[in-house]
Amino acid sequence: MPSSRLDAPRTARGKTPERVDQFSVFIPNKLGRMHEVVRRLAQHEVHVLALTLLDTTDSTIIRLIVDDPDQARTLLGEHGFPFTETTIVAVEIEGERQLQDVLGSLLEAELNIHYTYPFLTRPGGKSALAISLEHPEVAEDALRRNQFRVLFQADLSR
Repeated sequence: MPSSRLDAPRTARGKTPERVDQFSVFIPNKLGRMHEVVRRLAQHEVHVLALTLLDTTDSTIIRLIVDDPDQARTLLGEHGFPFTETTIVAVEIEGERQLQDVLGSLLEAELNIHYTYPFLTRPGGKSALAISLEHPEVAEDALRRNQFRVLFQADLSR
């Protein structure tokens, strides 16, 4: 039976931890637009923890994870940056061998990975990987069963 949100670890107060959201920001493929997005966030103490770009002929999609998603949501909207939000799985990794084992755990669970990208930084200083895939709840369960630390928003916020 697939895992559900209710099977996620609980906090000390019994609440289910908040999953990590990725923002996909759609901008024209023009000089300085990525800098503008990151600068607007930084001006309000919103730190970009993970980042990747998908560049096309006419536009760019900036995928990012931040330490304060509520503030980022507000700022992106206020400054007219079109965006969507998607839940991703964030997992702590230590070294090349562990990356192979993370991927093996997801393969064993028969999950299709859409894309991955590394965190630039995160509190605690350990490496982490952002993974976009089908059925994040199933992925989290498979990773925890294989002794990997799945990260939640509280693990990333400052």
